Amino acid sequence: MGLTGLAARVRDPAFRAGVSDLIGPAVGVGAWGLVTGVAMVKSGMSVPLALLMSLLVYAGSAQLSVIPLLAVGAPLWVVWLTATCVNLRFVIFSTLWRGYFQAQPLRQRLAIGYFSGDVIFVAFMKRFPRVEPAPGQLPYFWGAASLNWLAWQIPSVAGILLANAIPLSWGLGFAGVLAILGVLLSLLVDRATWVATGVAACAAVAAWALPLKLNILVAVVAAVAAGLAMESAERHARQHALRRRAAERAEP
Repeated sequence: MGLTGLAARVRDPAFRAGVSDLIGPAVGVGAWGLVTGVAMVKSGMSVPLALLMSLLVYAGSAQLSVIPLLAVGAPLWVVWLTATCVNLRFVIFSTLWRGYFQAQPLRQRLAIGYFSGDVIFVAFMKRFPRVEPAPGQLPYFWGAASLNWLAWQIPSVAGILLANAIPLSWGLGFAGVLAILGVLLSLLVDRATWVATGVAACAAVAAWALPLKLNILVAVVAAVAAGLAMESAERHARQHALRRRAAERAEP
């Protein structure tokens, strides 16, 4: 895309709507990014490697999940498995993104996959609840994605570069928890997400005694299983209700 096309996209009302919808969540994302940047360096990761991870991985939940595992020297398979389980939700996201963006070129779809995020997904689905292509969807996505990327990367890079100058007494760990809670609450939009969150919390506490922070992995697996089970149950309930109404209308 040339400068002219980029300028036209930025001026698009849908692009501006995407930016506007992400302003609130961006505050929590920024605090989360700062804490993650500091945590990567404090855990022993070198500054260049931390910068590379922030820019290439760009997955806050996965980064925070694997940092304590790396710090305690967990086996690589545990690190990879934890990151994979944490990011399984993006498989579900991608199946829904496909209904909106399947006509886009491969390069565009790969870029959408990289810039996709939880808060972007929630905001997009609220704005475009019908899973079908419509005008304004792509500019809206890029407006939300641009702000979300900047809100994460700028504080994350700052945290990485300033980690050694930031004392632990500042309590950034607690601030990070509050930031993540703020983002989490914005993602609790239906019964399935509430159930998955509750199951994850219970599983993490119940498995606290496991070595190598494996309670994180247990919580992720339990949450994914609970969320998928809830969605399947709700889908079957809706289908049953539709069949029952159809049968009632068919009766003389």
